[in-house]
Amino acid sequence: MLDRTKPGETVAAIMAGLGRRARAAARPLATAGTARKNAALTAMADALCRNEAAVLEANAVDMADGERAGLKASFLDRLRLTPDRIAGIAQGIRDIAALDDPVGQTMAAWDRPNGLHIERVRTPLGVIGVIYESRPNVTADAGALCLKAGNAVILRGGSDSARSSAAIHACLAEGLRAAGLPEDAIQLVPLTDRAAVGEMLKGLSGNLDVIVPRGGRSLVERVQTEARVPVFAHLEGICHVYVDRSAKLDMAIEIAVNAKMRRVGICGAAETLLVDRAVASTHLVPVLSALAAAGCEIRATDEVRALFPPAVAATDGDWVTEYLAPVISVALVDGVGGAIDHIERYSSHHTDAIVAEDRAAVDRFFAEVDSAILLHNASTQFADGGEFGMGAEIGIATGRMHARGPVGVEQLTSFKYRVHGSGQVRP
Repeated sequence: MLDRTKPGETVAAIMAGLGRRARAAARPLATAGTARKNAALTAMADALCRNEAAVLEANAVDMADGERAGLKASFLDRLRLTPDRIAGIAQGIRDIAALDDPVGQTMAAWDRPNGLHIERVRTPLGVIGVIYESRPNVTADAGALCLKAGNAVILRGGSDSARSSAAIHACLAEGLRAAGLPEDAIQLVPLTDRAAVGEMLKGLSGNLDVIVPRGGRSLVERVQTEARVPVFAHLEGICHVYVDRSAKLDMAIEIAVNAKMRRVGICGAAETLLVDRAVASTHLVPVLSALAAAGCEIRATDEVRALFPPAVAATDGDWVTEYLAPVISVALVDGVGGAIDHIERYSSHHTDAIVAEDRAAVDRFFAEVDSAILLHNASTQFADGGEFGMGAEIGIATGRMHARGPVGVEQLTSFKYRVHGSGQVRP
């Protein structure tokens, strides 16, 4: 994906061509049988494993360029591919193949008094545009998910992952060919020019039905501001872990450390820890000590610092910062109500967790916290389509459209009504 253009070609013309070809490919995909789609997915996974060396070689060039450019550690972590990660990507594709095919599923059916039989049936969305940064795995995840749901997709990866994405895309194209499906079903934008993103946001002359951005705040803000088509996205992941007075201490420690430190650069990483003031004397210091021992910087209120002096003073900005780094902000709150108030004020409505044994506290937390994903006695790092059994995800959405939380194959479909009659006419 290194600006493959012909003399005289404009960005607008290249992007328009991608849109037209994607729309043409979407028609046969919408009616492709499950067996053919699964055959393509299996062939993609096989091609990825068979071409592991070529993918790693391409990724090594991207990594070297990224290090020279001074990319943040969190970006480099997302960009890096290893044999284990490639195997995981391939397995993710196979997991998607194993999922039930949503296309054609009857969501609901009912009969009217006049004898009409009405069905609501899942259909593909059409053509999906995915814009992403430093995540070459998205090339495979998005391509496979869109194919399973019967959609064509146009992928625009970041310039920092250009070679890695191109190497992975070549494996996807090989799988499409093997199954006799149009290669234009999964297209990779052959340009690093940022103007290509602008053309996608305009909708490619009506040929894009949905856009999914995956990247930093500036990218998502631009997409949400400029897009002329629906967007499935989250702006940032300011995720909270609340430790209730009823929490088991050992569990609270394990969950807090995992939620923050397992992988600090993902959107499901915890950025704020809230502890019930009622157990500050028993739970706060052990949890913070474990976080600090794991290499996490603690930024906290004066009240917390009085109990845990190694913490540094938190500023107002800390409560609304997605660190994507080994840093966490900490505050004491008055029970589950205080936690809910804090989350309502500062949360990005992505993922929030409660550690508690009190069922009433859990029920209130689940009822009153309006986030896409809520967890009880589990790490926020489970905010992932693969962990939800979706095979993979194309992204996580925090809006209130039908796609909320991990966007998997079902969320990549719409529906239509089928009405069966026996000659009825309306009086």
